[in-house]
Amino acid sequence: MTRKKVKLAFIVNDTARKASYNKRKMGFLKKVEELSILCGIDACAIVYGPYEPQPDIWPSPLGVQNVVFKFRSMTELEHNKKKFNQEDYLKQRVSKARDQLMKLKRANMENEMKLFMYKSLQENEIMFQNLSMEELNVLFWLIDQNLKDIGVRILEASQIISAPSPGQLQMAPPPQLAAPTTTRMDHGGQTGMTLNDADIIQRQLDMDLMLNGNLHDENGPNMLP
Repeated sequence: MTRKKVKLAFIVNDTARKASYNKRKMGFLKKVEELSILCGIDACAIVYGPYEPQPDIWPSPLGVQNVVFKFRSMTELEHNKKKFNQEDYLKQRVSKARDQLMKLKRANMENEMKLFMYKSLQENEIMFQNLSMEELNVLFWLIDQNLKDIGVRILEASQIISAPSPGQLQMAPPPQLAAPTTTRMDHGGQTGMTLNDADIIQRQLDMDLMLNGNLHDENGPNMLP
């Protein structure tokens, strides 16, 4: 249930006014205490009311004296560091509004010069005599920026075109396999020298040449007389 909005006006009824005073005074002192604890700052509160002979003080008379003494010991520069009066506040608002106005004028002029540039490209004619010096400066700046963007895009496109396609990548030659080898065993079962197929074929050819094509029988090779 939402809280009913209270109309800020003087309470005519004495009893209701006193009850509201006591309730809001306690709430105010509680808020000052919460502010001091949560934010770690020195704070004090003094409430004068018509219903008590002495004012209500938070946190204590000594605490109030410490805060007041610390405030009075500050220099004039520290007092006025964040101090604002009505005139300074209005000057700050006017300065911010002026800066926003300049930004909007700059953005509008850039948009107008863009339209002027596109219209000139379509009509193949540029009417410089109708432009002020400020508009000419903005127009030349826009042309320079567009030329730079075009140069960057051309460079990126040329790099993409010159890059080799996946199908044009050269494949590395397959590794060459070594010729199979044959190990000769001697009568003692010891491993002898290793021969490859080419050496075996060469030795067989040499033997055939030496034997002159003679046949072999069961008892061994036939020897010529």
